[in-house]
This record gives sequence, C-alpha cells and structure tokens, in this order.
Amino acid sequence: MSPRTGRPTDDPKGEKIGIRLSEADLEKLEYCSSRTGLTRAAIIRKGIDIVYNELKLSEANEKD
Repeated sequence: MSPRTGRPTDDPKGEKIGIRLSEADLEKLEYCSSRTGLTRAAIIRKGIDIVYNELKLSEANEKD
C-alpha cells in the first residue's frame, strides 16, 4: 500500500500555520467563504496573493 493518501496535486501544501482571529475577522472570513464557495484556507491564500501583488506593483512603481 502506498504511504501517500489523498488526491495527487501539482501544488502540495505541506506547511501548516495557526492564527488567532477576532470574532469580527472570523465573521468576515466565514462570510467570504459562504459567498464564494471557497474554503477558509483558500480565502486566506487569496488574501496573501492580493497583498503580495500590491507590494510587487508598488516596488515596480518606485523603481520608475
């Protein structure tokens, strides 16, 4: 039997972190999840991408 379980993926997520949220932040996260159908983790990853892209754009504009 294979030691790997679950579906194969091209983007494995092996790192795990824990965060503490206020009740208001958790409500926002739940709202986003219910409205989009995405998991809470996917919403958080999307937020990271948004901030990352904003920073990269800002850095690119500073170089000009």
